[in-house]
Amino acid sequence: MTRVVDVVRTVIAPLTRTRLFRRFGPVLMPALEKVFAFCTGGRVPLSGLLVPSLVLHTTGARSGEPRDAALMYTPDGRGRAIVAGTNFAGGHHPAWTANLLAHPDAAITVRGRRMRVRASLIPDGERDAAWARIEGQWPGYRSYERTSGRTVKLFRLQPVR
Repeated sequence: MTRVVDVVRTVIAPLTRTRLFRRFGPVLMPALEKVFAFCTGGRVPLSGLLVPSLVLHTTGARSGEPRDAALMYTPDGRGRAIVAGTNFAGGHHPAWTANLLAHPDAAITVRGRRMRVRASLIPDGERDAAWARIEGQWPGYRSYERTSGRTVKLFRLQPVR
């Protein structure tokens, strides 16, 4: 099964870097994720079929209201998750990044299991290593940063007990 996923990922990854996907992905993917979450009872995000995925539960930076975002994550090899605020290569950072900066205590749901986490911005000196790990999972993902014209915020999510 892993070999099939790797082949599919290799075929699909370049498509996600196209102008067409960057244009329609921000509209279609959240809607498809919601439908898929409903169909699976929230246990499997749609993106979770190809890459490790989670739902990030944050507190709104300005509103204080609960917010959820389905995201790809990369395990860092030490029990933590790395998430990248690519926003489909858009010119603005996604709202969840501001939420984590304002309220680093958050939660994630992975495969139907919810856990509390503390988010920290990955420092400049560790960014290249984090990107290398991310691109080992999803080839070419850093091109979103180059295309967006901004420095993508990378966060490490540390589980807390």
